[in-house]
Amino acid sequence: MRKSIFTAVLILLSFVALKAQGGVTVNEEPIITKMMANYMGINKATTSTQMIDGFRIQLMATTDRRKVDQVMSAFSARYQDVPITWSQQQPYYRVRIGAFVNRDGAAKYLQNIKKDYPDAYIVTDKVKTTEVMN
Repeated sequence: MRKSIFTAVLILLSFVALKAQGGVTVNEEPIITKMMANYMGINKATTSTQMIDGFRIQLMATTDRRKVDQVMSAFSARYQDVPITWSQQQPYYRVRIGAFVNRDGAAKYLQNIKKDYPDAYIVTDKVKTTEVMN
């Protein structure tokens, strides 16, 4: 027990001494800098295309493609910051909005749009990590 307290005090005093001296300087080899830049680039590219299980709000399902365009236009004009997508699964076109990690987030947003889209409901879907809404 005494050893661990002594070690903790010693570490704390070391941090205080470093802070008083102005910090720590790290000299990184150029190859390490290059490798980290490559790693971050690959990670960013992978993250932007990564799909996760999530939730969206389905505004409508119809067989009329023109209706899809009308609804998407009207929604985009009113809610500019919300991602909107459509998909087709014969014979229906589906218009879906948002990208949520959990159902609670989707439910809160659904309440905001329910007055304009009373038939909207929450569905499970694959969403890109970059389009997830807060």
